[in-house]
Amino acid sequence: MDLAEELQSLSVSDILKESISIPKQSPKTFYLITLTLIFPLSFAILAHSLFTHPIISQLQSDSPAAAASDWSRLLIFQFFYLIFLFTFSLLSTAAVVFTVASLYTNKPVSYSSTVAAVPSVFKRLFLTFLWIALLMVGYYIVFLGFLVLLVYSVDTQNVGLFVFSILVVFTLFLGVHVYISALWHLASVVSVLEPVYGFTAMKKSYELLRGRTYIGFSIVFGYLTICGVINGIFASIVVHGGDDYGVFTRIMVGGFLVGVLVIVNLIGLLAQSVFYYVCKSYHHQTIDKSVLYDHLGGYLGEYVPLKSSIQMENLDA
Repeated sequence: MDLAEELQSLSVSDILKESISIPKQSPKTFYLITLTLIFPLSFAILAHSLFTHPIISQLQSDSPAAAASDWSRLLIFQFFYLIFLFTFSLLSTAAVVFTVASLYTNKPVSYSSTVAAVPSVFKRLFLTFLWIALLMVGYYIVFLGFLVLLVYSVDTQNVGLFVFSILVVFTLFLGVHVYISALWHLASVVSVLEPVYGFTAMKKSYELLRGRTYIGFSIVFGYLTICGVINGIFASIVVHGGDDYGVFTRIMVGGFLVGVLVIVNLIGLLAQSVFYYVCKSYHHQTIDKSVLYDHLGGYLGEYVPLKSSIQMENLDA
């Protein structure tokens, strides 16, 4: 039985159950991936505001001359933070997707083999990310254009109409943002498991997402919502709660929230891997386990790639 048949017609809850069960197959490997990649990523996401908040507060009270120095500090910090964020995000994605695929193909799994494969996988993911980033930039430009047009075209004196228009625009913005995020996550898996990356991986993920958009949307929206809640609680208690909460309470809450975010990020990465196979199943495509096994081995220099690393076949209905 091929992978698509094994994971055929899974619902969102089934995908989550499958994702949670995967680390049990190689607990040591996933423990080390979580400790070395996902934990630093999760910690940076939350701790970021702890460092920027004092600088922003200083900017609000500084003179223009002093503000220039603080702006420089803030921009430099943001620059290195974004590099760290995207680097560890791509590394975590590469490690998890590679490990999950190895388990599904019965390939020997270890932390050392995953780490050895990550550099090659990272290159492909980075090129795909650049295309997604270009898509996001274009989308934000269009969104801002519509927002400016809305402000000028809608009568701001009519508060009800103006608020309604803003809500409609932001709802559409959120919907498209979640869809592009789902496209990105699926394209990341495609970049690892198929001999395509960049724009071609985006096109492939778009084709796979058709018919399963609701499931992909639900997974990504749920993930972003949970992350938003975690960040909100962290900001209100740990970052801004100095006058209402003691140091011990803030440390305990902060540590707990980092732990929760680590689990959420790990499950999210596992879910995007499983979702890829669900999409393949929906489109009646199979993945040859032996060929996928060789494709994964190619990242470790274990074989000379053939013309096509992964062979897809359409099943007759």
